[in-house]
Amino acid sequence: MTGATAAPTPRGAAVGRGIGIGLMYGLFRPRVLGAWRVPAAGPVILAVNHAHNLDGPMLMGTAPRPVHFLIKKEAFVGPLDPFLRGIGQLKVDRTTVDRTAITQALGVLADGGALGIFPEGTRGEGDFASLRAGLAYFAVRGGAPIVPVAVLGSTEGRGRLIPALPPLRSRVDVVFGDAFLAGDGSGRRTRKALDEATARIQSELTAHLRNARRLTGRL
Repeated sequence: MTGATAAPTPRGAAVGRGIGIGLMYGLFRPRVLGAWRVPAAGPVILAVNHAHNLDGPMLMGTAPRPVHFLIKKEAFVGPLDPFLRGIGQLKVDRTTVDRTAITQALGVLADGGALGIFPEGTRGEGDFASLRAGLAYFAVRGGAPIVPVAVLGSTEGRGRLIPALPPLRSRVDVVFGDAFLAGDGSGRRTRKALDEATARIQSELTAHLRNARRLTGRL
């Protein structure tokens, strides 16, 4: 496969992780809590809140494993297109049922990789208040545990040199929660089963975010 349909590779994601480590630790002061909760091997979904464009790169640079993120197609413009593909990221069209992205994401899980998802679908308050059903589908269909992740501090303050980013060398907290299974164990993918899984996911993610804020003092 080549071009627009090329599958993401573990090697590409590993390169992306290396770049993320260099940039995130070079520009900011990440404090990572609970990284040991991410399974060392096998398929896993990292579900992260999304309040700032920095959240994805921050997770890529602080997660203990390389991450393949589902990223909106609008980000794949100009030289960013081949770059993002080259580091193992997945382009998704949020306006339709993107079968290519779905196939690639399930392929990542089938190969025992880590899939990164913004459950809220788009940048917002970052409080998991509104979840899309996509996360539940991937979790149930891929049989993968979900690890909730809270990125805190990315929206607190603006840098003088680059206003769109937090101040350089500021602290950003990344808190990993306990892995859990979204499905009921039956493997069912009916509308009712996915709705129940989505409700379960929202409850787990919201509780984790609340605990992460308490743990870091960012109430």
